[in-house]
Amino acid sequence: MTQPNTQTTPNDVPAAAEGQQQEQQQQQRRGGGRERRGGGRRGDRRGQERDSEWQERVVQIRRVSKTVKGGKKMSFRAIVVVGNERGQVGVGVGKAGDVIGAVRKGVADGKKHLVKVPLTRHNSIPTLSNGREGAANVLIRPAAPGTGVIAGGSIRTVLELAGIKNVLAKRLGSKTPLNNARAAMVALANLRTHKETAKERGISLEQIYS
Repeated sequence: MTQPNTQTTPNDVPAAAEGQQQEQQQQQRRGGGRERRGGGRRGDRRGQERDSEWQERVVQIRRVSKTVKGGKKMSFRAIVVVGNERGQVGVGVGKAGDVIGAVRKGVADGKKHLVKVPLTRHNSIPTLSNGREGAANVLIRPAAPGTGVIAGGSIRTVLELAGIKNVLAKRLGSKTPLNNARAAMVALANLRTHKETAKERGISLEQIYS
């Protein structure tokens, strides 16, 4: 019996090699596409986690006008407080032709002007602090555990988003929400821990308590 001829001709070898190369290239493209898609999803998740850390509260929305050559141009102004309830808080102001745009601008402005607040283990502030902005004067005092946030208006919003849960606050002077919120921010920015105070004075921590 004659055996079938299984030898390949020289012309068949390049064709087979080209087919294998094409299959490998297609597999690499599929894998690269999966990696790119997966990497994009991971980046989106990380961005969503970062955004979920921040809370936003609108303090006030007012309709304002600007006099121009043709008459009055109407727009909206939004005062927004941004915080992560872990010692970071900011107050922002945004103006736009619609409410949503004004709030979005206020959130972006608040994240640009964040203040780091030193918190105690009982979620209070270490010392008494006083802040002033314009005609508004705000007094903030630490409180015992279980007291809660004794404050009102925009000051309460700032303290809650900063993560402070036991504090006493009093508003003195102007009742304007924006000035009161900014005065509370000044008071929080002036806070110092006992260690920082001892280091600035050049004394030991025991001497402060004595």
